[in-house]
Amino acid sequence: MIRPDVSTQRGRLVVVAFAVLATLAVALAPTPSGLSLAGKYAVATMVFAAVCWVTGALPLAVTALSIPVLLTAFGVYGDIDAALAPFADHLIFLFIAGFMLANALQKYDIDRRVALWLMATMGSSPRKLVAAVMIATAFFSMWVSNTATSAMMAPIAVGVLTQVIGRDDLKEQGDDGEFTNLQVSMLLGTAYAASVGGVGTLIGTPPNAIVAGQLEQLLNYEITFFDWLLIGLPIVVVTLPIVWFVLTYVLFPPEVDDVSDARARAEEFLREEGDLSRDGTVVAGIFATTALLWVVGGLGDFVQPYLSPVTYTTIFGGSGETLLGTTSGHQGLLYYVMVGLYAIPALVLFDTMEWEELEDIDWGTILLFGGGLSLASGFAETGATKWIAETVFNALTGAPIVLIVAVVVLLIIFLTEMTSNTATATIIVPVLISLGGVLAATLGLADYAAAIFLAVSGAVAASFAFALPVATPPNAIVFGSGYLEQKHMMRAGVVLNLVMTAVLTLLIYALFLFVWPTLLW
Repeated sequence: MIRPDVSTQRGRLVVVAFAVLATLAVALAPTPSGLSLAGKYAVATMVFAAVCWVTGALPLAVTALSIPVLLTAFGVYGDIDAALAPFADHLIFLFIAGFMLANALQKYDIDRRVALWLMATMGSSPRKLVAAVMIATAFFSMWVSNTATSAMMAPIAVGVLTQVIGRDDLKEQGDDGEFTNLQVSMLLGTAYAASVGGVGTLIGTPPNAIVAGQLEQLLNYEITFFDWLLIGLPIVVVTLPIVWFVLTYVLFPPEVDDVSDARARAEEFLREEGDLSRDGTVVAGIFATTALLWVVGGLGDFVQPYLSPVTYTTIFGGSGETLLGTTSGHQGLLYYVMVGLYAIPALVLFDTMEWEELEDIDWGTILLFGGGLSLASGFAETGATKWIAETVFNALTGAPIVLIVAVVVLLIIFLTEMTSNTATATIIVPVLISLGGVLAATLGLADYAAAIFLAVSGAVAASFAFALPVATPPNAIVFGSGYLEQKHMMRAGVVLNLVMTAVLTLLIYALFLFVWPTLLW
């Protein structure tokens, strides 16, 4: 893709001017049949946001902040309070808690220690060394942002590679003018594992939270932490080994046999870390407890027969009386957002983190969530998403379920290659939610169930764009390190995009048959 030059102020001004003109063109055009006037203005707002997000003319968060302003200016909302309300969505606070908890893990190098331990334990061969890096990266990407995970893991991978390859500067190519296969496969494996691992949990990557937030806002349907784990974890378990196999056996088979120096280096790094401090042990305990409670909070249906109604309502939520004497219902002490927020005062009370350390998180992503939810709300209230879904996807009516899933997955992967996975999910998820009403009969589901199925499928696919640096932050971080070339990422990415389209289609279809009925009925 040829991207506009937005590296200069003039370039940014030109692109933003184009975005404004395109927005006005849509706003002033005749209103299409079936679309309300307010819906047309919501589409015009999306055009502005999409151009800025795709080109990078403005930071993602800055573009997100323009959305409630434009929606209010166009009159989609009568006042800006309604347009700003989605910025206080509870899932935003779940991500704030997740980011702060990740800061604590990184402060005490807990993530680094686990990664080095895996490499020292598993790295008995070149391929197993790559596998160890990918497993560690994927695991932490489930709990820490994939951006932070890849930024942490890439230097570790480089440090170990220097011992295997025998060059202090990995940017120096070998005698044949090429980087070694082991170097390419390990660094690409780091990026791809961060993206794949992020699918595993609700807080693993922004598209997951975006689809959860928009489903609750548009359909009043809540995906719990445990619900997402039932979907995301099988996808990680199946796809991560496939990515590893394609990289190390098909595309870039390692040319070396002896990796003993690399294992020794990992062990040396681990010894240098020393014993985990008292504060580090406390942080690890808080993290483990939080993760455990996130899972337990989704097991309410299994334990309900063994608890009194009052106790169940207090712990897991419901509409009845609670142990505290209230009778108007309760969200439950183990509601996953509340569990995440419990961890923050715990970190402070045990004197492991200062507020200045906790607040240093990716606020831009937080604002992006709010802008995306504001846009989705505007689309829903004006009928714009339903109009787009019916206009674009009517041709799929009557198509087999597998074909519908394949089209959605391929479309999302293609769009994500041109822009970030977060921007893609923000733009396309509301359309997929409305698509549920169009294809419900074809899928044999109720409207809301079809919408949930398609939207979650799209969010998952947004993490599987592997060909270009712009597609995901992990791709950009690894490519920006200078230790591999774009042709390597393009070669691996094109192959894996095609492979993963087929794999995800079959896997999502299997989940549709065996897991979705548990979640949706």
